[in-house]
Amino acid sequence: MTRTKKQLGRRTGAWWRARRAAARRDAGMTTSEYAMGTIAAAGFATILYKIVTSGSVSGALESVIGKALDAPF
Repeated sequence: MTRTKKQLGRRTGAWWRARRAAARRDAGMTTSEYAMGTIAAAGFATILYKIVTSGSVSGALESVIGKALDAPF
């Protein structure tokens, strides 16, 4: 093995050790982060529901589904 390959191997190994150590330190989300994520997801779901159930979008979806079901095979 050449000197540069050994150096690269050491640097790569050090990088992986640092990544594993960082992953072990991260204990996950806290309760407040879960709460904020839940509130954001509920808000997004509400907005999406309002958009999908609006008249124009509902008509367009019905049209697309109707065309797909009436397609000749």
